[in-house]
Amino acid sequence: MDKAMDWLRKKGIAKADKKAGNIAVEGNIASYVHFNSKIAVLAEVNSETDFVASNAIFKEFATDVAMQIAANPTVTCVTSDDVPADVKEREKELEMQKEDLADKPDNIKEKIVEGRLRKKFEEMALLNQKWLKDEDKTVQEVLKERIAKLGENIVIRRFVRLNLGEGLEKKDNDFAAGVEKELAKYRSDPAEAPKEEEKPKEEKPKEEPKDEPKAEGPKISAAQVKELRQRSGAGILDSKKALKESGGDIDKAMEWLKKKGMAKADKKAGNLSVEGVIASYVHFNSKLGVIVEVNSETDFVAINAIFKEFAADVAMQIAANPSIVCVSADEVPADVVEKEKEIEMNKEDLAGKPDNIKEKIVGGRLKKKYEEMALMSQKWLKDEDKTVQEVLKEKVAKLGENIVIRRFQRLVLGEGLEKKEDDFAAGVEKELAKYRN
Repeated sequence: MDKAMDWLRKKGIAKADKKAGNIAVEGNIASYVHFNSKIAVLAEVNSETDFVASNAIFKEFATDVAMQIAANPTVTCVTSDDVPADVKEREKELEMQKEDLADKPDNIKEKIVEGRLRKKFEEMALLNQKWLKDEDKTVQEVLKERIAKLGENIVIRRFVRLNLGEGLEKKDNDFAAGVEKELAKYRSDPAEAPKEEEKPKEEKPKEEPKDEPKAEGPKISAAQVKELRQRSGAGILDSKKALKESGGDIDKAMEWLKKKGMAKADKKAGNLSVEGVIASYVHFNSKLGVIVEVNSETDFVAINAIFKEFAADVAMQIAANPSIVCVSADEVPADVVEKEKEIEMNKEDLAGKPDNIKEKIVGGRLKKKYEEMALMSQKWLKDEDKTVQEVLKEKVAKLGENIVIRRFQRLVLGEGLEKKEDDFAAGVEKELAKYRN
């Protein structure tokens, strides 16, 4: 099918790949955004019929599932079978190398590691978690109750999560100095402002050199130790030792701690923070949902109503245009770029042209195509005389600091699933039969 689509596109006959848009299954896309707008989740929950999908009990369950995922950052998949193979392999390797297993025979090692990994993968799986609204039950048990109550199969199919600032480094500024700087903007007497130069005297972290006599290895900063402690849950001395052993590389230090059994969990995502919000948009029919991360420089702007409205509008903008796959044209994935170029180069209308002319024509076509894939190039829904990029610049000018639309996630109900082509009339008859005497 995919090769046939490529063939049609080479012929210039197929205008767009509508496969995803035409596939439909029943159910809902539910969203949950934490009150502080720092974390958001979209979850797809499927039902067999639209009768159940529109039921209030089903809708509430789907929303509760999204909240459940948001509340538990260790959840990375629906079932333990869904843990990616590379993650399983990596975790097994780390467990096998732990010091407490060093003297044990391989067959004993294997059994111990198998038990540990089963527990670890169950902690990653949504269905094994305690249900937030009733901790005497698991998510799996509540799901079975809903199936029994609503009379048809229900599947929690997939979810996406965004944590504000995940993967970004925040400048570790002195908080008091930051507040002072902001307040200085509102003072009438500028002479009050410059009191920042007395700060260096207040520095007290000079106890560290007692333990380490500046002999060898890289210098480890307090900020590095702090970040590693937040990620791993390990103590100060263990974190410092891990960083020294790993040449100051935090990711390698995490691996070192895990091998030693000292890292409780990789909490990097939960502890890193930058300013901004995560906004969501779910279409009125619950068939489509979007979450988007929009960053600001300060929290002063992040809590501003203009900024929040802009972020919500961006989420709606993405939902309204299914051709958008990235924020800017530079972010179109390399494999997509390569594939699209190959298709364009092989189109029949270019067959007799020299390669250098072909390249120019294809370059122009692809530029247009990639702009159609990029959010920034789209017309702004609320004012089609402007692009998203232009509206972003207006907001930057109005709010007085840089704003970045960083990333987004979109879920379309039933995307990638085949729907059984049931006889509609027979389906209605089946439902009505439930109410007949």
